[in-house]
Amino acid sequence: MHMTQHASVRVQQRGIPPLLIDLLLDFGTSEPSGDGTSRLFFDKIARRRVTAYAGAIAKVLSEHMDVYAIVNQDERVITVGHRFDRIRRS
Repeated sequence: MHMTQHASVRVQQRGIPPLLIDLLLDFGTSEPSGDGTSRLFFDKIARRRVTAYAGAIAKVLSEHMDVYAIVNQDERVITVGHRFDRIRRS
């Protein structure tokens, strides 16, 4: 996983485990977020993929899956955060 210095600080400040960022990069749903970046997050389908992959540990992970990551075209994580509102798609 390649992260900017800003993303590394945000992961630490916001208490987001790096494991969740790895799962976001592997299984998360992507949508454009402007300026050539993409937003990765766990929607219902992505959560099912993680459950199929992680098995029994998925129940523990499900409590922490309300996170998102902004990545550039090179799959470098720019920033991360907690989702408090629903992501609306057009």
